[in-house]
Amino acid sequence: MRRHSAIALVLEGLLATGCAAGPDYRRPPVTTPEQVRGNEAATGAATDAASLADRAWWEIVQDDVLKGLIDEALKNGYDVRLAAARVEEARANAGIARSELYPAIQADGGWSRSRRPPGSTLGSAPLGLYDVNLGLTWEIDLWGRIRRLNQAALAEYLASEEARRGVLLSLVSEVATSYFELRSLDLQLDIARRTAGAFQETYALFNRRLEAGAASALETSSAEASLASTASSIPDLERQIVAQENRIAFLLGRPPGEIPRGAALNDQLLPPDVPAGLPSALLERRPDLREAEQRLVAANAEVGVAMADFFPTLSLTGAFGGVSRQVSDLFGGGRTWSIGGGLLSPVFQGRRLKNQHRAAIARWEQAKVQYEQSVTGAFEEVSTALVAYQKLAGQEKEQAGAVTAYRQAVGLSNTRYVGGLSDYLEVLQAQQQLFPAENALARTRFERLATLVRLYKALGGGWKLAGPEWQRADLGGGSPFGRNEP
Repeated sequence: MRRHSAIALVLEGLLATGCAAGPDYRRPPVTTPEQVRGNEAATGAATDAASLADRAWWEIVQDDVLKGLIDEALKNGYDVRLAAARVEEARANAGIARSELYPAIQADGGWSRSRRPPGSTLGSAPLGLYDVNLGLTWEIDLWGRIRRLNQAALAEYLASEEARRGVLLSLVSEVATSYFELRSLDLQLDIARRTAGAFQETYALFNRRLEAGAASALETSSAEASLASTASSIPDLERQIVAQENRIAFLLGRPPGEIPRGAALNDQLLPPDVPAGLPSALLERRPDLREAEQRLVAANAEVGVAMADFFPTLSLTGAFGGVSRQVSDLFGGGRTWSIGGGLLSPVFQGRRLKNQHRAAIARWEQAKVQYEQSVTGAFEEVSTALVAYQKLAGQEKEQAGAVTAYRQAVGLSNTRYVGGLSDYLEVLQAQQQLFPAENALARTRFERLATLVRLYKALGGGWKLAGPEWQRADLGGGSPFGRNEP
């Protein structure tokens, strides 16, 4: 009895304090810059600690119509719903892995009727038997194989949650960028129509002067060519606008159709400075980096599972039931029970276990490299967007000055032409230079807005928001966001 008690005590101690096979996870060292390139202008710890990513997306977007579109996309977008379903799958898989820590109990019952041959001691009359059994099986997790499986499944679940956050952030960014692109096309269409109207007036003027004998056919033909060239861009812009509206409708999860407009492109507000925050904090904010690290955690746990497979597996089995000719007597005199244990140890596997372990280590190495690659890529994206936002501000200022100068040149050339102080070439040249300059200014304004959105995404914007908090308010109907715990 003492020997059996000692064995039981040892088993209890192993279960309570035994270490799981394989290495415990430690974040691999990664190189983080002391300061994000392009953020050198920020000085002081308080300034460095601030980040654009700390703010919710509706604090960045000032257009009420765009806010409504983003809310609709977060509710009905296809990618959001797919991500939510993937989270539910990962949560269920984590529950499956966790269930292996507990005993499995199954029940079965049966009925049979048989007849013995003549002369049998039991008689030759037909005999009916009922039986019912409860069976128990339980793997004792001595080496932590099941615990490592549970760690891997939990990490995969957490990775799917981070992937969903990434989808939400990407969807907000894509809807905002697509909307700004639409407003840019609207502005370019307005510019094209105004320019075509100006060329129409020039052509009409030349045509009248030609009929009066005061202008040449060359002047009139050149004006007509400029009018036709500008007017030809209008149908193409209208085509692009419809395509962009359909693209936004798809992001919203609705059929193709018109998209409402809010503020004009030039009325969209832009913050003068966008703090990037501390570089080390980027590892905790960006959902893709957090997802990559959880994948690494899962790969690390799978190495432990492969190592645990080298050791014996101890399992307990038990059964309790009854056999009787009558259902009422099943748990009377016909009761049966059994209990036992088994030890399954690998002896020869044809190097299968060793190769499984090598494969698990290789998968961990891949996950480690992918994590390091993601970290480096994240700093590259932040630096590129930060510098672009700063430089585009100066570019827009210079471009706006060029447009103002070209508009003055158009007015002066028209006055000089009507007064007979210049020929038609000055008028056409001024008008032809103004049109691309206005388009370039519109594109630069769009690039600034798009870069702001890109920077917000690169910094892991909205990282403080939980799943349901990504929508500003309840728009009615079901939510694609599930529970936060597996």
